[in-house]
Amino acid sequence: MNGNTDGTMNGNSAEWALRLYIAGKTDRSDRAIENLNKICEEHLAGRYQIEVIDISQDPGRAGADDILALPTLVRKLPEPIRRIIGDLSDREKVLVGLNILPVKESR
Repeated sequence: MNGNTDGTMNGNSAEWALRLYIAGKTDRSDRAIENLNKICEEHLAGRYQIEVIDISQDPGRAGADDILALPTLVRKLPEPIRRIIGDLSDREKVLVGLNILPVKESR
């Protein structure tokens, strides 16, 4: 399932380069892909590129980003690189983790 999902992007002109590592066609993988696509369309429309890497098909790719758990989202651009583990269902955690929303200060 290696491939690109780039909402309206041409080539590699995305401002946001995201890599989602999954392990086969599972409910958890499907949820992660769906959640990521929704978040990107709502918050990064036209400015992102998603690469989905299925390590059951290409296990060597996991080492490139030091993947230890799946699914894992890696934000390659903008730097710094960030990682988020899980099916991305906690939208606020994902948005803060990607630095789309600021971290809420505790009172």
